[in-house]
Amino acid sequence: MSLQAIHEATAYLQTATDHFEPHIGIILGTGLGALVNDIDIAYSISYDSIPHFPVSTVESHSGRLIFGTLSGKKVMCMQGRFHYYEGYSMQQVTLPVRVMKLLGIDLLIVSNAAGGLNPAFGVSDLMIINDHISLFLPENPLRGTELVNLGDRFPDMSEPYSLSLIEKATQILQSEGIASHSGTYASVTGPQLETKAEYRMLRMLGADAVGMSTVPEVIVARHMNLEVFGVSVITDMCIPETLEKAEIQKILAAAAKAEPHMTFLIKSLLAEIP
Repeated sequence: MSLQAIHEATAYLQTATDHFEPHIGIILGTGLGALVNDIDIAYSISYDSIPHFPVSTVESHSGRLIFGTLSGKKVMCMQGRFHYYEGYSMQQVTLPVRVMKLLGIDLLIVSNAAGGLNPAFGVSDLMIINDHISLFLPENPLRGTELVNLGDRFPDMSEPYSLSLIEKATQILQSEGIASHSGTYASVTGPQLETKAEYRMLRMLGADAVGMSTVPEVIVARHMNLEVFGVSVITDMCIPETLEKAEIQKILAAAAKAEPHMTFLIKSLLAEIP
């Protein structure tokens, strides 16, 4: 993905939105697209009309870029994301994050549906992401030289997720009695789910949840010095000793059950941001 492609996509969106300047970017994961119903929408643009944008091929991802206002903040929201397993490169997967930055955001909020590895978790619980494991990615979105000038060549990842926003989110959920946890998210390529042996390995490495997204976007966000907040919805439990066969309809149903809590969290969090 070239620097020229990033600038062309950015220029198109500036024109298409009359130079709407968002302050917060939001990426909605599998089965978690209903947050857009709470956005006062100014512009809704299909991915396939944006130069150089990939097109979402996953059924539960709507494939639209939404611009508007949420909790009094100007936002742009990806209703559906891109994945490496769809055939895209990591630079293509993360192109929207770079465009978001050039359009003006300084905070990225990412959500996903994930498998729970921590036995203390339950289906439809929320997990605030406080760290991640990226070592299983087959390709790094920062690889190459053309995009080096968009950020540090060797960006620090000791605190990829905002500690202050983690604290605020924890307080919001606790005050409402919503079941939640904080933990480490491991990113794998998919699209197949993991074997029992792989679940055991991930748990031994310290992962609390596993999924097929998020980490590439976070790496690029931190490369461009964006503040990041991440949350996972636990859609199935991946405990080898009690593992049941995964069914996509059950996963989507679990995401739908948790979606009101995630929507409440993001809206409340935005309301507290100056």
